[in-house]
Amino acid sequence: MEPRRSLVLVTVDSLRADHVGFMGYRRATTPLLDSLSTESYVIPRAIVAGTPTYYSLPAILASRYPLALGRDVIGLAPGEPTLASALQSAGYATACFAATNPYIAPRFGYDQGFDTFRNFSDRPYSDLRPAAAVDPEERRGSSVNRLIEKTARQAGPLAAAYDEMYFQYCQRWATPAPPSLDALRSFPAAETVVDQACHWLESTASGPIFLWLHLMDPHAPYYPTERGLDEMGHPELTPFRSRYVNSSWNRSGLTLRRRRRYREEVVALYDAAVRGVDMQLERLVRQLSRSQLWDSCVFAVTADHGEEFLDHGGCFHPPSKLTEEIVHVPLLIRAPGTPKIELPMSPFSLLHLAPTLLDAMGIAAPAEFEGRTLWPALQSGQSWSQPAVIESVGSCMNPFWPEGRLGARVLAVRDGSHKLVLAFDPPADHLFDLAADPSEQNPLPKDAEPATRMRLLEHARQHLERSLQTRHPSLRLGACMRQLRLELAQQPSFQ
Repeated sequence: MEPRRSLVLVTVDSLRADHVGFMGYRRATTPLLDSLSTESYVIPRAIVAGTPTYYSLPAILASRYPLALGRDVIGLAPGEPTLASALQSAGYATACFAATNPYIAPRFGYDQGFDTFRNFSDRPYSDLRPAAAVDPEERRGSSVNRLIEKTARQAGPLAAAYDEMYFQYCQRWATPAPPSLDALRSFPAAETVVDQACHWLESTASGPIFLWLHLMDPHAPYYPTERGLDEMGHPELTPFRSRYVNSSWNRSGLTLRRRRRYREEVVALYDAAVRGVDMQLERLVRQLSRSQLWDSCVFAVTADHGEEFLDHGGCFHPPSKLTEEIVHVPLLIRAPGTPKIELPMSPFSLLHLAPTLLDAMGIAAPAEFEGRTLWPALQSGQSWSQPAVIESVGSCMNPFWPEGRLGARVLAVRDGSHKLVLAFDPPADHLFDLAADPSEQNPLPKDAEPATRMRLLEHARQHLERSLQTRHPSLRLGACMRQLRLELAQQPSFQ
């Protein structure tokens, strides 16, 4: 009998599809993954079900749309069936190692189904603030400085000059030069996470295993490893310059023209971080081979969302934007005996990833999964026709604030050639012809392609209707009770 297959799932935070080699990127960011792509299924149009992380992961881990339990529910509900719990029930040893992402935590249910769970965070905090020099927005300093600021503000045109001088002061003189990139990074590099994963593999009996790694290296602020920078040929991006570029990129009130000055350096830092991830995945593959798991291992690499570099005038990955650079992610699935075939350009929603991976391993998916397996379609090269739905709450910039979760929904429906983007407050809809306008710069006129618009609108209506009809009351109740307990625990009388 053939050994039972193991599964390794790697999600790389903020990884754009068009910045990996096997998706056509011209820079050598992913040589290891490029080599694996020759024996893997490379899905050309993998689309997240939500963005950012807290709206993307429910689909990846639990095959469930992010708002299906209600807009106020974040994360996985207590007892919700997941990829991990299905494999744990099937007798797999399960482990998760995540690089200090505050949204991948037990308080949001992501430890469920894992024998070993570590996200490298031992403190609660509500956001990932970029490591920087003295923050000019906080206006720290002497009373003389505050007087100068007040005078400049009253002078009108002098305010911008004051802001620039104060920013330069904070960057160049008020803060010591950083000794290294490691000292600037606000989360552990992939090397630390892979170290832990390799140690777990060494200490775990020989298969079958499920290992999930979530790597943060390409996430802002962009501080790659020194080796990643060297491999990409950017010695000029010293720790000081890297901090300066990140602080400038993150600076509020900067005009698009001025922010554009730093774009190439930001992309260079980002690409070097991606290269660092690829080098560590090479170490992981070697360890899987030493552990005699590689020959019977399903190895999948994808991302929770992409990243914007002024493609539409913005940065990072806010939940209000569902543009292609943010929702289109790489997806590579390597399985023993995978034939090299060309796959269709149909959108592959990551809602279908968990049931597809389970099918590849010969394990039935939980009945509660909303997605369906596309494993037979991948093996045969057949097309699949269902459009991909992406949704989020556009104003929810921080899910640790419950009141921020109840804003208006943002929804997109994407098929093979078109995308319809719907906003609900204020109401708006934009239809894009992605074949003619792949960068989504020019929405079609309201009277253009009425049949396509109607078809995608109908799919959006059906999605919202299903979301209301299949609310899973027991799961929703459990998630709401967990949130209530967390809020009560933070009250002074309960401490």
